[in-house]
Amino acid sequence: MASSSSGIVAALTAAALGAVGFLAYQASASVPAGLGRPRVSSSPTVSAPAAPARKSDPAALPAGSGSGERVVYSVGGDRVWLVGAADKVTRTFKVAPSAVDPAPGTYTVTSRSNRVTGSDGIPVEHVVRFTSVGGVVIGFSAAVDTSVATPDPGMKTGGIRESRADGDAMWRFATIGRKVVVVR
Repeated sequence: MASSSSGIVAALTAAALGAVGFLAYQASASVPAGLGRPRVSSSPTVSAPAAPARKSDPAALPAGSGSGERVVYSVGGDRVWLVGAADKVTRTFKVAPSAVDPAPGTYTVTSRSNRVTGSDGIPVEHVVRFTSVGGVVIGFSAAVDTSVATPDPGMKTGGIRESRADGDAMWRFATIGRKVVVVR
């Protein structure tokens, strides 16, 4: 019984190899001359192993975020990019979102304040405002006490908090009229 089953396995293996060989021959015969036929070479070819699939870089500038000098704010990624000439990212950083999110779209910086008290009662600096939603003014700011905590969700605040160093960079970059692109 064992010898008959091993004979069957051998016959099936031979048939499978024959079928694969025939199909490979047919495939190569159907390719027009000069278009993808393998070349025979006397030197061996060494190929590098395939690189492992990389996760997308969360700090990469989002596709579809416009062009030209601009501030890009990802509501879903809680990240900002300062994009300079030739669409070159000059700085990117994480932010603490406001309780009220702006809709995706293109805006411009409409006003700025060096130091004020935020709508949550926290002293902030380098405030860069670009829109409002339902009467809530939306903009970037840095807490003077270096706090970047997420605001109380019960409060309707529009301050997108950044670190003081990032706030300084935003202040220098995002002057009145600068384009701000909000993406998901």
